[in-house]
Amino acid sequence: MIRFEDVSVTYGDAGAPAISGVDLTVPEGELVLLVGPSGVGKSTLLGAVSGLVPHFTGGTLRGRVTVDGRDTRTHKPRELADLVGTVGQDPLAHFVTDTVEDELAYGMESLGLAPEVMRRRIEETLDLLGLTELRDRPIATLSGGQQQRVAIGSVLTPHPRVLVLDEPTSALDPAAAEEVLAVLQRLVHDLGTTVLMAEHRLERVVQYADQVILLPAPGEPPVIGDPAAIMAVSPVHPPVVALGRVAGWDPLPLSVRDARRGAGVLRERLKGLSPTPPLPVTGAPPQTPVRPSGVSSIAGRAAMRPRRRLRRGAWGEARGLGPSPGFGKGRSPGSGGPLAEAQALTVRRDRVEALRRVDLTVAPGEAIALMGRNGAGKSTLLATLVGMVEPISGTVLVGSRTPHRAHPRELVRQVGLVPQEPRDLLYADTVAAECAAADADAGAAPGSCRALVTELLPDVPDTTHPRDLSEGQRLALALAIVLTGRPPLLLLDEPTRGLDYAAKARLVTVLKGLAAEGHAIVLATHDVELAADLAHRVVILADGEVVADGPTAEVVVSSPAFAPQVAKILAPQKWLTVAQVRDAL
Repeated sequence: MIRFEDVSVTYGDAGAPAISGVDLTVPEGELVLLVGPSGVGKSTLLGAVSGLVPHFTGGTLRGRVTVDGRDTRTHKPRELADLVGTVGQDPLAHFVTDTVEDELAYGMESLGLAPEVMRRRIEETLDLLGLTELRDRPIATLSGGQQQRVAIGSVLTPHPRVLVLDEPTSALDPAAAEEVLAVLQRLVHDLGTTVLMAEHRLERVVQYADQVILLPAPGEPPVIGDPAAIMAVSPVHPPVVALGRVAGWDPLPLSVRDARRGAGVLRERLKGLSPTPPLPVTGAPPQTPVRPSGVSSIAGRAAMRPRRRLRRGAWGEARGLGPSPGFGKGRSPGSGGPLAEAQALTVRRDRVEALRRVDLTVAPGEAIALMGRNGAGKSTLLATLVGMVEPISGTVLVGSRTPHRAHPRELVRQVGLVPQEPRDLLYADTVAAECAAADADAGAAPGSCRALVTELLPDVPDTTHPRDLSEGQRLALALAIVLTGRPPLLLLDEPTRGLDYAAKARLVTVLKGLAAEGHAIVLATHDVELAADLAHRVVILADGEVVADGPTAEVVVSSPAFAPQVAKILAPQKWLTVAQVRDAL
């Protein structure tokens, strides 16, 4: 169905091709998983199938890519629309209408399908993806995960023969991800649809793949084969495979079920041992130096570049997203008490009561994971803590300030937020310029931001334009910009979208170091493996209410939806991560 013949793609003045020597075939009616570290060219390979590369992205494509016999160099994306459905990493870039139902109908309208066919397919898709209650909602009011489901639904309704999906579960909660993957399996098995999917959260998908394509490094030719064989040599692999390597299992398991069947001996070896859970640092919060200008990263950039500020909209106005000044002399944001506290917090967004009487206390040195279904209120809670949203009742304090009433220049000394869309923090033409601006805004020593970028993203040149980075690389750059300011309270909204396992491990190391120094971290995430590795506490939200709040091991082990793979494999023993098992052995 899909054929690559000695394909390479080079962008602009890049010294090396993004992908090179790609020669492979994806058979009809198979689910093929594309894996590899961040920045190796996975999105480029997918774009070559849909025709977006090179017709939309530019660059030079050598070789030949055909989909059901159609050459993507001579067929533009609109000429492949009846054959190929594509969902990219950024759902917002996908939408062309304002409401959920209109978006599901748009592709079919473009193909001229009959109204009665459109109506039936819309109803089927709403049911399949759990979108029925959202059918009349404006897309702009949906959570990131809800938007991702709408984007997936919009390419399912025209019934394409090929689906090209780039990180389709990255913003989905575990239950929603399972629903989407079940739909994809049904399309593959029952209708013979061909699915080519790139995904970093391999623990969710690898067991469903018929084949795996591994891009081992930028410019290197791909390796294709059976999932178990590829996972045995892949530099990126899920926790179940990592545990199998530690335990010496052969063959390596790909699913929790397979691993549990062979885990009896490992459980015996671990009997009587216990994992050491991370303990939050107690004491006074870190000193928060005040730069004489008192300008945050976002506020400073907006003030110096008014045209950019207008384009940034609410992000530029809120200003609470940027890092606080973090170096030099200054005062403590508090006197040893909590860095943030919410009591009976209720927030309404448009017609939806997003938070209902939420209580939350964040202590210095504590890492808290906010978890829950898409639309549960996680991002709203973070937005309230930086003053972007005003509650209708209850109280919220960050340091000693009420966020929505505080002057932005005061608030950014207390709190920094990395939003779901990293491009909201990026404006410069090169990585080096972004880092220089971050250092200046934070009052940090020159090179501070660049050192963080290098730690999170090895081998990214200074001259690279942020738009030429992968989604995961852009996220890591935005994280480095905010971390340069070392805010006492750091808020992260889905911080591992697009990050491979190695990049995620580097991020965890940085965040653990900040927590050890007394910084508090609150992250909204659907990444159960991240929560298990980093968080001291897990707070689960449902329909805007807190339904669980406690130590990570107690909360996630008891939850089928939010338990990490190691916990499921070794239950009832309370192990959470491969690192804990490795250290114990």
